Amino acid sequence: MAPLSLQLAVLYAALGAALAAAALIVISFLAFITAREMPPLHRHEEEKFFLNARGRKEALPRFGDPPTKRLSVVVPSYNEEKRLPVMMDEALGYLEERQRRDPTFTYEVIVVDDGSKDQTSKVAFEYCRRLGSDKVRVITLVKNRGKGGAVKMGVFSSRGEKILMADADGATRFADVEKLEKALDGLQPWPDRMAIACGSRAHLQKESIAQRSYFRTLLMYGFHFLVWFLCVRGVRDTQCGFKLLTREAASQTFSSLHVERWAFDVELLYVAQRLGIPIAEVAVAWAEVEGSKLVPFWSWLQMGRDLLLIRLRYATGAWRLRRPGKAD
Repeated sequence: MAPLSLQLAVLYAALGAALAAAALIVISFLAFITAREMPPLHRHEEEKFFLNARGRKEALPRFGDPPTKRLSVVVPSYNEEKRLPVMMDEALGYLEERQRRDPTFTYEVIVVDDGSKDQTSKVAFEYCRRLGSDKVRVITLVKNRGKGGAVKMGVFSSRGEKILMADADGATRFADVEKLEKALDGLQPWPDRMAIACGSRAHLQKESIAQRSYFRTLLMYGFHFLVWFLCVRGVRDTQCGFKLLTREAASQTFSSLHVERWAFDVELLYVAQRLGIPIAEVAVAWAEVEGSKLVPFWSWLQMGRDLLLIRLRYATGAWRLRRPGKAD
């Protein structure tokens, strides 16, 4: 007969497993009953228009219309009056030079002011005045939606065959869009014309660890593990804000998105993998820029919660994918 201590250890282990299973069931149930139906893209009346270079209102295009630009660049911006000009100067300098070299290349830059409290919209509109509203448009949201919500609004207001997400801080070298385009082409043939290329900072990880505190490094590794364990495998850097999508891939993925805050990138790639959309990851030049809106501990905690909810809500059927051909 087994000694009493061994019997107690087995009993405690079984009890622990039962409690863990019960906790998972309760959490899954709560995740299911608190899930919201994915709302259609809601625009306040003021968000249905943009100002042209003369300051007059014009209606934003419908995403379902045929594309009229080769590339749309969506720049989510929240309180970015200081950092935005550096990014815009670099991006527009590159885009204008590329258009001079290749007159068939057409583009637009859409700055989405996510309810900023500073002069972000005013700063962005100066570029509209300079280059015209066919090239630069500013959408000012009535209230803050979060980075994911701002990107979604920009995507569904775009006219490009390909859509690039780019952060307002200018941390990624803009010319590296050519690397993403090459990677996207390398994924052909695209199923249902859908493909995604993600900029990646994974090659800079050793250098970044050397500059971070042990606590922030621990948070980073913990977040990467949760992303891998719960949602996305095969993409080392899900959070780089430099991503290029075909119009069809953007339509299908963003039509299924529920998360509007920092973890929206993870849901985007989770949805893409579930839909069988091919994804390439490409190393890009990146430099940290002061002024990040991420609060190290609380932002990571919020993202960790969102990762768990993404997995549980799709697993329980509380959230469902919109299959190709069923996007708005």
